[in-house]
Amino acid sequence: MICGGHFDIDNKIKKIKELDKEISNPNFWSDRDKAQLIIDEKNKLSVIVSKIDNIKKDIESDIEICDLLSNDNDITLLEDVNHNYNKLEEDMKKLEIFLLLSGPYDDNNCILEIHAGAGGTEACDWADMLFRMYLRYFEKNNFKYEVLSYLDGEDVGLKSCSIKVSGNFAYGYLKGEKGVHRLVRLSPFDANHKRHTSFASVDVTPEFKEDNDIVIDDKDLKIDIYKSSGAGGQHINRTESAVRITHLPTKIVVTCQNQRSQHQNKESAMNVLKGKLKLLEIEKKEQELNNIKGENQITSFGSQIRSYVMHPYALVKDHRTNYETGNVLKVLDGDIGDFILSYLKMR
Repeated sequence: MICGGHFDIDNKIKKIKELDKEISNPNFWSDRDKAQLIIDEKNKLSVIVSKIDNIKKDIESDIEICDLLSNDNDITLLEDVNHNYNKLEEDMKKLEIFLLLSGPYDDNNCILEIHAGAGGTEACDWADMLFRMYLRYFEKNNFKYEVLSYLDGEDVGLKSCSIKVSGNFAYGYLKGEKGVHRLVRLSPFDANHKRHTSFASVDVTPEFKEDNDIVIDDKDLKIDIYKSSGAGGQHINRTESAVRITHLPTKIVVTCQNQRSQHQNKESAMNVLKGKLKLLEIEKKEQELNNIKGENQITSFGSQIRSYVMHPYALVKDHRTNYETGNVLKVLDGDIGDFILSYLKMR
């Protein structure tokens, strides 16, 4: 059952073999752009096949243990079955998410940004909590990340940060995190320990490859150089080399401070800016098409997508999908897979 139907594993294996034949052609690299697309497609299919193969092995292991249980009441075997099925359930969930990633840029790397909302210390602390949540998610799911910029809050936390996330389908997994995140808790910064509500916004932009044809006029840019700062650890180079670029027509602001030179930071920031402008262009075309079709597009930018309530009860709820859980601390420790799955199912 796992190899057929929705998973279509046989056709994927067949396609990999066809791509291998193309790659083995002596003239394969004569067109490097086309060759890279073929290799990317093969790698994508290979990852899917590998994931499904691992799940099949887990199932076979569980079946073998169950057969042993029919002849042996050893409690340790029962514990093994429970452990294997819990792992199997988690693997199936990850695979389900993976198979829902079919957007044109889902397999791209991405830039994830966090910006503290109004509210000073409270908002900056909340932005830093989100920063930690996403880093924990990246680590648990084998995504590589690089902190491009990190601007400290005045007292605690952060005002804004930018993170490059690399790995299979990074943008596809994270695109649903775009929007406003709301926290309700008893404030650790309030002497009267009153309940406070804080906001932070998250933006996610795919890293476009060879198809980014955006041209930027120098007169549309305001470029500022400043001293790097922040809790970026080894990722942040604290010298007078940080670059902030403002695109005047759209008011989009991008920063980079992790590179060793001002030139490198400027180049990196320009790439991020081009990605944002490209995405803006794509979203505008999609909105125009939806208007013609009379369809309502899901609004994510600037909208409140998720609430994290720690008082007077414990609840994390996604307002687009209505998926919720009472285990707030687990979510803040990077366990956001179920929220990502519920969003992808809704699309």
